[in-house]
Amino acid sequence: MELVELPVPQPKPNEAVIKLAASGVNFIDVYFREGRYKAPLPFVLGQEGAGVVTAVGAEVKSVKVEDHVAWTGLLGSYAEYAAVAADRLVPIPLGVSDQQAAAAMLQGMTAHYLAHDTYPLKRGEIALVHAAAGGVGGLLVEMAHNIGARVIATVSTEEKAKLAREAGADEVILYTQTDFEAETKRLTGGKGVDVVYDSVGKTTFNKGLNVLRPRGMMVLFGGSSGAVPPFDLMTLSQKGSLYVTRPTLVNYIATREDLVARSGAVFGMIAAGKLKLRIEHRYPLAGAERSHRDLEGRKTTGKILLMP
Repeated sequence: MELVELPVPQPKPNEAVIKLAASGVNFIDVYFREGRYKAPLPFVLGQEGAGVVTAVGAEVKSVKVEDHVAWTGLLGSYAEYAAVAADRLVPIPLGVSDQQAAAAMLQGMTAHYLAHDTYPLKRGEIALVHAAAGGVGGLLVEMAHNIGARVIATVSTEEKAKLAREAGADEVILYTQTDFEAETKRLTGGKGVDVVYDSVGKTTFNKGLNVLRPRGMMVLFGGSSGAVPPFDLMTLSQKGSLYVTRPTLVNYIATREDLVARSGAVFGMIAAGKLKLRIEHRYPLAGAERSHRDLEGRKTTGKILLMP
């Protein structure tokens, strides 16, 4: 990555130009940088941003100049200005700041679809959440707690354990000190959990299958430790007719209606004080390289923002 000067973009007929107030940093940006997700080179990184509309294309009716808007799922937010398809922009309501919106679009909507759609948690059910002090993990713990589910969280340090408890985790496992498989089985009396939310991947996946109840669901939504190797699907029947899914946010906000409804739900939680964002790290655009190093090195908790 390198910082370069580019002209301020001009909007196509269906686009709006946004002066960014903040850009979110996420693991998907690392995947694009590594080439795990493909994009034509060179490209501007960043999948999440918020700011003020400065210009609109001739066909745009959904936003106007000076509107505060946010988006996710389109490349180009590591910048001072970005041209964005207007139908992927959502309004930022009163009670939510631009920084909060930038922090919540990808991670907040991810936590929302995981807890409300991929496996719709119910009061009294048990969820195991890996990386529970991370950006998505912390919000997912909060949402699961608000639903009334019992949350077992895994983290790497005492500091992160404290954050997971503050978010609403009922039990916290330090996987660096305790085998999470054995401890989860102990905590559930051997019955297992209803769902595992796993953003870690390679180092946690197989043991995660072992802690699911019969017909439980493994929700693998990331791979911070590496990709899960191919495995025999017969394993799922042998372990209790388990379900495995590999969801991604883009399919849960594919339509304009889904996008507006899901972002609105998340913003509503923030404005009502039911979802507390932890914006822990703010870097200038020139600090994007450092932000990736810190993210990959698990030196961060909460949300990372770039401030153009």
